Amino acid sequence: MGAKCPIIGPMKTHTYPIIAFLMLLTFASAPAFPASAPPNPEYPRINPAPSYEVVEGWPQKPPVIQWAAMPGVTIDGEGNIWMCTRKAPSVQVYAPDGRYLFGWGDMPGAHHIKIDNEGYVWTSDVHRHVIRKHKRDGEVLLTLGVEGEAGMDERHFFKPTDMAFASNGDIFVTDGYGNARVIHFNKEGNYINAWGSLGTGNDQFSIPHAIVIDSKDRLYIADRNNARVQVYDTGGKLLDSWKHLLVPWGFWITDKDEIWVCGSSTTVWSGALLGIPPKDQLVMKFNTDGKLLELHLFPKGDDGQEKPGELNWVHGIALDAQGNLFLGDINGKRLQKFLRRH
Repeated sequence: MGAKCPIIGPMKTHTYPIIAFLMLLTFASAPAFPASAPPNPEYPRINPAPSYEVVEGWPQKPPVIQWAAMPGVTIDGEGNIWMCTRKAPSVQVYAPDGRYLFGWGDMPGAHHIKIDNEGYVWTSDVHRHVIRKHKRDGEVLLTLGVEGEAGMDERHFFKPTDMAFASNGDIFVTDGYGNARVIHFNKEGNYINAWGSLGTGNDQFSIPHAIVIDSKDRLYIADRNNARVQVYDTGGKLLDSWKHLLVPWGFWITDKDEIWVCGSSTTVWSGALLGIPPKDQLVMKFNTDGKLLELHLFPKGDDGQEKPGELNWVHGIALDAQGNLFLGDINGKRLQKFLRRH
């Protein structure tokens, strides 16, 4: 007979717990995560968004020159900066490097200042109810409105705020704190048309505070108390309305039709004017369709304690050919230059 094969019987039940324990030990000892996590990515060391940095000590204001509220600023074809303040000389001109060049005028109600396509200087005076056209040395060539008289007819303004010029030389005036309308004059200052009344409707205003005109003769109105920018053609037809973005105080428009607006965030009514006092200070850049291209926030200063770079009731705005910002404020009582960083 051949060798007998061993008989393999069933595994005894007391061996199962031992095997289960060995299997559990094996799985428990395996790492739950990889031995080493991958390193954090090396992000590009660049901020693609432009920003602004204050130029301290600009401009070099002579000690005998005083500043008060600084509502307006513009730049001429040579790059000189023209500002208006509510202290004589109300119009002061500085070179791009900050040197004082000259000044003239006494306008306690100075508001905005503009230079037209022929190089003439225009000022608005909310106290005297007039818009004036000047030579560079201050000589008055044309006065719109009647000095010292407020009214709402073809000859009078009631605290006019700003002026802008169409391609044919026609003049458009925002009128203003007392009236709520836009007035259209021809180049010689003859009345053509007016539109607007006090209210919140599409063809109404509540402090039309500033105005610019683009290369296609579209008018942009800072409808300040209504917290919107209203866009019209030269005949007064409403083309667009940019609502709920900011309380607009001042405008600048570039040769590329880029519309810069300074002001503050929308707020609840707390006084006679919306956004008074402003809770913040901001500058926005739009294209002509109302698309926001840039937003810059600036720290708000306290009355009489403003530090360089802080703004307090920003009111006037201008940009030079390099994209540097010039901002004038009311309570800060100064004009500051901000260098553009890309």
